[in-house]
Amino acid sequence: MAKKARQRISYVLELPNSSPGGHRLGVNGLAIDHDNAILYSGGRDGVVCAWDIDRDLLVPGGSHSAVTDTTTFTRANGKSRQTTRFRSQTQAHTHWINDIALAHQHTAVVSASSDLLVKVWRPHGSDAKEPATIGQHADYVKCVATPNQSTTWVASGGLDRKIYLWDLAGGGKSLEIDVSGEEVTEKGSVYALSVNPSILASGGPESIVRLWDPKTGKRITKFVGHTDNIRAILVNESGDMVMTASSDQTVKVWSVTAGRCMHTLTMHNDSVWSLFSEDPELNVFYSSDRSGLVVKTDVRGTEGEMDDGLSIAIAQENDGVSKVVACGDCIWTATSRSSINRWQNVDTTADIRLPDSFKQHRASVVVARSRESSVPSFQPVPPVNGSGKKEISSKSILRISNTAAFPLSLTRDEDDSTVSLGRKGSDVLPEPVAPSVEPIHQLPEETIEGQFGLVKHRLLNDRRRVLTLDTAGDVLLWDLIKCQPIKSFGKRHLEDVEPEVNTLEAVAPWCSIDTSSGSLTVVLEPFNCFDAEMYADELTLEEPVEFREDQRINLGKWILRYLFANLIDEEIRRDEAHRQKLNEAVEKRITVGRVNSPLAISIPPPPGWVMSETPGTTPRANGMQYPPMTPGLAIASATPGSPMPPVLEGQLATPLSPIDKRSSQLSRPSVEREDYFSDAIHSPEATPKPAQTPAAETARPSEDKAAALKTPNFENGKDKDKDSKDGKDKDNGKSPGTPFGKKKFRMNMSFGSMKLGRSASTTAAEKPAVVDERAEESESSSNHEKEFEDSFLGVIQKLHDEYEKQLAESPENLVETRICPSLPNDTPVLKLPAGTKVILQEETSGGSAELYRGTVATVGADADVIEKRGPQWLGEVLLLNAIPPKDPVKVSFVLYPWRDELPAITAADGNNRLNANRMLRVKKILAYVAERIEPQPPQKQQTQDGEGSPSLSGKETDDGRDADALRPEEYLELYCNDQVRTPAFFLYCLVLITDIFLAKQLLPITMSLATLRAHVWKGGNDIVLHYKANGRKKIPFPPPAALSEGGGEETASPTGVGHEQTQQAPSSVAAAA
Repeated sequence: MAKKARQRISYVLELPNSSPGGHRLGVNGLAIDHDNAILYSGGRDGVVCAWDIDRDLLVPGGSHSAVTDTTTFTRANGKSRQTTRFRSQTQAHTHWINDIALAHQHTAVVSASSDLLVKVWRPHGSDAKEPATIGQHADYVKCVATPNQSTTWVASGGLDRKIYLWDLAGGGKSLEIDVSGEEVTEKGSVYALSVNPSILASGGPESIVRLWDPKTGKRITKFVGHTDNIRAILVNESGDMVMTASSDQTVKVWSVTAGRCMHTLTMHNDSVWSLFSEDPELNVFYSSDRSGLVVKTDVRGTEGEMDDGLSIAIAQENDGVSKVVACGDCIWTATSRSSINRWQNVDTTADIRLPDSFKQHRASVVVARSRESSVPSFQPVPPVNGSGKKEISSKSILRISNTAAFPLSLTRDEDDSTVSLGRKGSDVLPEPVAPSVEPIHQLPEETIEGQFGLVKHRLLNDRRRVLTLDTAGDVLLWDLIKCQPIKSFGKRHLEDVEPEVNTLEAVAPWCSIDTSSGSLTVVLEPFNCFDAEMYADELTLEEPVEFREDQRINLGKWILRYLFANLIDEEIRRDEAHRQKLNEAVEKRITVGRVNSPLAISIPPPPGWVMSETPGTTPRANGMQYPPMTPGLAIASATPGSPMPPVLEGQLATPLSPIDKRSSQLSRPSVEREDYFSDAIHSPEATPKPAQTPAAETARPSEDKAAALKTPNFENGKDKDKDSKDGKDKDNGKSPGTPFGKKKFRMNMSFGSMKLGRSASTTAAEKPAVVDERAEESESSSNHEKEFEDSFLGVIQKLHDEYEKQLAESPENLVETRICPSLPNDTPVLKLPAGTKVILQEETSGGSAELYRGTVATVGADADVIEKRGPQWLGEVLLLNAIPPKDPVKVSFVLYPWRDELPAITAADGNNRLNANRMLRVKKILAYVAERIEPQPPQKQQTQDGEGSPSLSGKETDDGRDADALRPEEYLELYCNDQVRTPAFFLYCLVLITDIFLAKQLLPITMSLATLRAHVWKGGNDIVLHYKANGRKKIPFPPPAALSEGGGEETASPTGVGHEQTQQAPSSVAAAA
């Protein structure tokens, strides 16, 4: 079965006070439905909007068809009427919409987006369904075109250098055209596209116009002449003329029959971005450029001599115009702003008031054309309300090309002429000054206002909050876990607000933020979304929840649990229905067995014999309710709360949290009750397993080796032999229930040395034998195992298969559920906004393609779609509370006593290098120090009846510790020096100077190693830490005899552990998550 591409999950936070009716970012696409008087717009926010417009504006002459003074008067007095009304909108895409087109008699809106999809939206349908995907590219889709309103297909082109023809009815791809560049393949991207029933034209960065047959996909010809990217293309109705606009500031007209360029129009002085025409023969067309200039060109009556046409500067936008459309008396422009402007059109067919010089030139052209033809080719239309017309300035008339006779390219003022006449012969001629352009309209007739969208963001150090800046200049603080804004800072600079709200933390990256669509989108990737954790005592919850000490919350699992809460409820309901059918058959068999069972005599068991409830392969000692708890099984059995999830191969199981502290204390051994690492994400060796037979336990030494309670003396034979020698002394040591027990920290701290390298290699050499044995077992049974879908559905199939196996093994036992989502004390309850969008995406070569989109409220109803398209790891996280396995990140550090005021914990060989999980807190390091430098209190004696003797104070905590005793963080302090450790000579001789050089900084007890390294130590080498007493408790030095005897042998140290560690194998402070 082919493995799926990597899938990711995104969720989009709702903007505050957002309502339908307008774009949040710039507009890239416009389309006009003149039959229904609807304007469609597609924006960079992925939204397609529909606007109702006044029908009178779509009729030529129905409004102001000529430039009059009344328009300026009305606008100056603020009395221009609002003729556009919001109709509807849809969130069609998750990325920029680059182009839109109308099809199917203006009933379908086709959109092309940077999310790789081509979609069709039918806003006139009775049910007004969401946009449907009709095609997908491998990279950004830049353009879409339709030949006419009667065809049933559309064409799209993108950065994947492909042109596709798509069936509007959902039939998929009907034709594929590869347009890779001939010389440079990457330049074959398609930026512009135009099509009619007989010809398809495309262009892009290659600066070549290519013509294709839309029926066969074969290339017809190509046009070479542009020197920069081709941005827009028009094809006339007959298919014999092509018009192209380029970033080289020109518009070219090509003859298909002649196979060459006929005209090069140069009315623009900047990159030309857009072309539009409703004329079948392209005699009247509109163009716009990067500078914001909108131009109307009319070449009717010139009989192919475009140099004699009229080109007028209609309007000037403040930003580059990405799209221009016109209908009747209106022109609409789209820019990088969220608003759309409507401008008054100029009817060039009327006898408008032109400058006298141009009027004479145009009249001579008309006369010349009439002499050549018996029928005049140009007949002016009588003026409409001619008395109110305003003469068009000569500065609004553009020179259509470099070969045009009028207007002249050099239009200097009289003062300039005077200066040029007095020029000396040695003077250099000044460069020609381009005539200044004065558009007819300086302000639009109407502005369709947009909304404010996010344009900038800054993720804070805790990686749970983010600052955003919107187009209005407002700064907002968001909570990524609660999916809602926290605080608004008004119109301020983002950089000024950040220091006010940022914290001194270092959290592993677990998500990425995207504001390219104007909204706050959080992206979760499977390779790192479970890396970040936070301590439960840092949470602020509405409802109190009792957590274990130093319990950590996985951020990725937490947010996924409640994004898909309705989906989990739906899957539990379906699982109950499935098991009910299975259990009905079981109950029938039980009922039939009771009716038909023969009478039997019950034989009483012999005295002292205890009935065992476990399988016969697992023996249990008489008189014991539970089997003896070994270190290897302690962690596995320390997971209370919910049913144990089935452990799937290659999967990491996250231990479930206890319901309350009492059940937690009863269900775990005393050593593990205060174990900081018991609630961490276990390594694969420490994965909770079902009960194993003794033989099975023997075959898995790695599990025992990873247990938190066992001292790992497995490096060499010398250490193994020493276990038996030290066994008696270990029993006489401190009780395992103490918070600073020797055994606990042996597993949780390690000394880095050459021995560590040999130990690691030795251990690594032992593991493959076990792995290979398991692999052989799996290979031998693989022929009989079922294959499951590599998707969310595959997890459900595995659960159902487990139910069938259970019925086959125990046909008379009812099937219990194996779905075990995380509990509230593992993932505290979140009440997410119902409108928060949830998106499933699949990684492709050009980006990510959308597989599913819904909301927090609809994921339950869409369970069938998610089961089919969702990733398998998502199903394991939601239904089995299991996250993908990953090695923990550790930080190395060394510990020194401050000025040798306290005993050192350095090993006999002088090495005191330690490593621990990056989330380890300072107070745990102090606990480790306290255990090794201070004398151990007397061991609680066991009485004959098994009860322990009371503590000295008479008060004890749940773990057996003296309640009145000071905690290590109460009498010890930890400092970090950001300078290299000063030599001892200067340390003792220059105390004051040393204090300055060491720049010691007292560390908060809740600071983690990751934060310490990132914000305090700020270096890549091992962190140097110094521990110091604050005077609240006196800590004596060990006797000198203890320091001189035995070297590496165990001595009568007051701590009982200080010198034993010198010969033991390195251990880890945190076998962490």
